[in-house]
Amino acid sequence: MATKPSSTSPFGVVTLVSGQAEFLSERTVARLLGIAGAEAPEADVSDVSAASIAAGELAALTSPSLFSSVRTLVVRDLSELADEAHKDLLAYAGAPSPDVACVLVHPGGNKGKGLLDKLRKLDAVSEVKTVSPKPWELGGWVVSEVREHGGAITDDAASFLVAAVGNDLRALAAACDQLVSAIAPAQGGKPRITIELVRQYFDGRAEVKSFDIADAAIEGRLGVALEQLRWAIGNHVAPVLITSAFASGLRSLAKLQSAPRGLRDTDLAREIGAPAFRVRSLRAQLRSWESAGLASALSSVAVADLDVKGGAGDPEYALEHMVLSVYRARSR
Repeated sequence: MATKPSSTSPFGVVTLVSGQAEFLSERTVARLLGIAGAEAPEADVSDVSAASIAAGELAALTSPSLFSSVRTLVVRDLSELADEAHKDLLAYAGAPSPDVACVLVHPGGNKGKGLLDKLRKLDAVSEVKTVSPKPWELGGWVVSEVREHGGAITDDAASFLVAAVGNDLRALAAACDQLVSAIAPAQGGKPRITIELVRQYFDGRAEVKSFDIADAAIEGRLGVALEQLRWAIGNHVAPVLITSAFASGLRSLAKLQSAPRGLRDTDLAREIGAPAFRVRSLRAQLRSWESAGLASALSSVAVADLDVKGGAGDPEYALEHMVLSVYRARSR
């Protein structure tokens, strides 16, 4: 995750934003620009790609312009900076101008690492590293995101939102904003988002329905699983999403079964790659499964997955047969 840029002035320093979490890096840059703009609205803003900067050109970008003596400079894709321009950048970063807010954006990876290492040794360089949260951390990220918007969300609602929207941080951030904006006028004060509210807005998503079908079959609720399956087929949910949800649910059970004993829920979630709130429901599901049954169920899902990807003439039959096979593989 991203460490927040300081609310102190970005002028007179060089801020290095590094990491492969593109959305978090973009957000960090936007916040820095917001701080700079509030402090010096008259500043001349330049936003350039490092690849476009030749040797000697950095001086022009960090010098007063015809319109303002104060400048804000964003240099993106720092890994693409030409070798001959490295000396200029290091010289500037060693003694930055007090009238310039300079933001350098590096996309992560090994390219340009030598330049990064040199920049990090300079006293005037402040670094913000952006790291995407792990799958089991996404629920907590959503909780923090909603809090940033002035709201609160329960843990189960946050995890359900991740299941509904997926792992893309940009989409999750937009969903959090949408939820808080939608319910704030009705609730007033600090809006509290529950799983019921999230379902109202996102329950129709294909991914949610797919996991609902899988959970129902894994838990032995055959009637519900078949009813939800018919709904999904009638609403043109991609069959591969359904087989993927079954595979994910069963693999999580298999990982839980082989996980070390005595782990806390948070450690266990990390071990099996699932959100912490899912651990309790997975434990409950596992009571009805044995190793042989899990292996049989996973085999049935693999066959169905092959069938719906083109190996069978009737994907609907393949999905229904998979649901029945998973249900029958349970030990009780």
